[in-house]
Amino acid sequence: MRISTNQFHQRALDGMLTQQEALSRSQSQVASGKRIQVPSDDPIGAVHVLELQRAQSESDQFGRNTDAATARLDNEEQALGDTGTLLQRVRELVLEANNATIDNTGRQAIASELQTRVQELMDIANRRDGNSEFLFSGYSTTTQPFSRGATNVTYAGDQGSRLIQTSATQRVADSHSGYEVFQNIRQGNGTFVTDVNAANTGNGSIDTGTVVTPGAWVPDTYTLTFTSATTWEVRNAATTLVSSGNYASGNAIAFNGVQVSVSGAPATGDTFTIATSQKEDIFTSIDKIITALQQANDSPPSRAQTATRLGNALVQLDGDQTHLQNIRSEIGARLSLLDDAKSNQADFNVDVQTSLSKLQDVDYAEAISRMNRQFIGLQAAQQSYAKISQLSLFNFL
Repeated sequence: MRISTNQFHQRALDGMLTQQEALSRSQSQVASGKRIQVPSDDPIGAVHVLELQRAQSESDQFGRNTDAATARLDNEEQALGDTGTLLQRVRELVLEANNATIDNTGRQAIASELQTRVQELMDIANRRDGNSEFLFSGYSTTTQPFSRGATNVTYAGDQGSRLIQTSATQRVADSHSGYEVFQNIRQGNGTFVTDVNAANTGNGSIDTGTVVTPGAWVPDTYTLTFTSATTWEVRNAATTLVSSGNYASGNAIAFNGVQVSVSGAPATGDTFTIATSQKEDIFTSIDKIITALQQANDSPPSRAQTATRLGNALVQLDGDQTHLQNIRSEIGARLSLLDDAKSNQADFNVDVQTSLSKLQDVDYAEAISRMNRQFIGLQAAQQSYAKISQLSLFNFL
């Protein structure tokens, strides 16, 4: 077999280039720590690496979502805690005001503090999170939820709650709407609410009442009228007589599965209302207390009316606190879910990293040993070529 000089040199050069390429690949693996540098190194392994990297990227995004939802719920929980503390102070002030020994000046001072507390509550309800988004606007996180109008506080947000995806199968709401937190609260005992007629001339006051037989209650607006100082009757909105009886201070007045109690000495013609509970926001509840305290309290009828309204306010405040506690319980449950999600994400990331390591991490002992062999092979190829390339027929002529 005849080999031309050009072919001889080309083969030698190709051999050295092949050795250099293999050595370069090994050196790159050692330097990067990755066995797969290009898909052709391991096509099947490269596909698996891409799938695992996609799963890792998705898990990282779920982790960021979880952190964002946790931070927002923490902010909301703090806001509700501050609201609960504020309502506790309001309740203390109402108890102080609902004392026969306090005079009009003292009630005015309490009313002034309550006005400050309402503004404080407004600031809490309009609180923002770390991203300057409103906590209680629902989906409308850039819209200020609460503002005070001419007569009351209005809500400009919506009733939605953003759902944050924390895993492939789980989504968690990152807040509650302002409507749900501050407005969606039943009046009185949750079934009905009582009130006193401002035109009453006696000193009778009515309590908030209780539900004895829920199934017997017929929602309506009932009027309790004292037909004399010792007798009463209850009529519904259609003025149909529902019940009647004799009056004794503090005794129960029962009808349609509920009962109320009137204390004091109501005058003939004095009336009280027992109406189906509606929704009442916390701002309105405090505003009603302020209004009651600002009214004159210098006669038996006015004192009885104030006592009735402050008694109702205490029950309403207790209901507000219970409502907030229920929402805080929901927040706690959501935070627990997020903690579990974070733990699951950490476990998943460890599994993914382990699988990636098995697929693409280089075996340094094997790679360095191989690189040394390739280096020796390249040196041998270069040295042999250097020797053989010097051969010439002219040296023997």
